Amino acid sequence: MALYGERGYDNTTVAEIAERAGLTERTFFRHFADKREVLFGGAAELQDLLVGTVAGAPESLAPIDAVGEALEAAGALMQGRRDFSRQRQAIIAASAELRERELIKLASLSAALADTLRGRGVPEPDASLTAEAGIAVFRIAFERWVDDANELELPDLMRDLLGHLRAVTSGA
Repeated sequence: MALYGERGYDNTTVAEIAERAGLTERTFFRHFADKREVLFGGAAELQDLLVGTVAGAPESLAPIDAVGEALEAAGALMQGRRDFSRQRQAIIAASAELRERELIKLASLSAALADTLRGRGVPEPDASLTAEAGIAVFRIAFERWVDDANELELPDLMRDLLGHLRAVTSGA
């Protein structure tokens, strides 16, 4: 992260990252597929949390409420990482390649949520719509949370934006 901040993503090599971390390039590649993955290393943990929370939610919950519980769990997990998240987001925002990678990761999260909702018996297109809406709430809440002007906690932003989504879709 420090190298990306100092030199920019495009001007930082795997060799420099490995050297700064006290590793060989070979060891680096045992942990990361490429230098982009340094910024997306927590994606599997986040996906496991989201999917696990939706899968474990009470069957009586509406699909959007199960996704809401997952979003709050993700917000709680990430809350203590605000400074890191701000730095990471600034690096991603400065690179078209990284912005594209982030969109791919978000699409993967949505697909995993949709699969989990289908596993709970939610039919199509409801499962996909709910998953996409949940990831949209996640993305917008995250963008607001890393904004320096924001003082709200991430779980509160997730809850608030999910409420806004419910209001606009119900006509309220």
